[in-house]
Amino acid sequence: MNVLKISNLKVKTANKAILHGISLVVKPSEIHAIMGPNGSGKSTLAQTLAGHPAYQVTAGEVRLNDLDLLELSPDQRAQKGLFLAFQYPVEVPGVSVQNFLKQAYEARFEGNLGKKFKKVIEFRAYVSRLAENFKINPEFLARGLNEGFSGGEKKQLEILQMAVLEPKYAILDETDSGLDIDAIKKVAAGVNQIVKNTHCGVLVITHYQRILDYIKPDFVHVLIGGKIVTSGGPALVAQLEKSGYTDLLEE
Repeated sequence: MNVLKISNLKVKTANKAILHGISLVVKPSEIHAIMGPNGSGKSTLAQTLAGHPAYQVTAGEVRLNDLDLLELSPDQRAQKGLFLAFQYPVEVPGVSVQNFLKQAYEARFEGNLGKKFKKVIEFRAYVSRLAENFKINPEFLARGLNEGFSGGEKKQLEILQMAVLEPKYAILDETDSGLDIDAIKKVAAGVNQIVKNTHCGVLVITHYQRILDYIKPDFVHVLIGGKIVTSGGPALVAQLEKSGYTDLLEE
């Protein structure tokens, strides 16, 4: 069984320590929520797992099965099945959504369309069916990646990318940021379907309860000052929504 295991992870950036010993185990099909106030290290954790060069690991390890992910480049981590949905997806002018997805798929599955597709047209038809399934306008596939899309549309396209790449583990870094309730519902429905179909493990990083009303976490962890200060089940989300982080900050 593939397991994502984070052990005593310590991280700094620009000579400032941000994470002070994060330990976490995520198994297939599990949904873990990471919550906490601004500046607590949530996005640092996401970027470190994805391999952003600005973040230096000073101690600890991250393993996917027997693989030491910290020894791999960001591209290699993605190829091995790690996926990051960005808080602010970037525009890539001149590269259509469908061509980007084809290139990403080929990179994920070692330079080809794999056994699943014999021709490019078959892959494009598959992506079109996925887009329809996730209620994404198929006309978006011919447009430049994230060019001229609303915040909700960009996040939906990231979920489409997640479905195409079939990662073993996905990190959703404040995916609900800037989304209205309808967009949150669409994104959440897509994530839930992918977890059900592929048994992907998910790490949801968020400030608020609202996305967790639709992506139901199995475990909830509160990150404050670069440390996980408490963990629990779904009931912890409601508790935080009611009392905030004040009591935990004072401990």
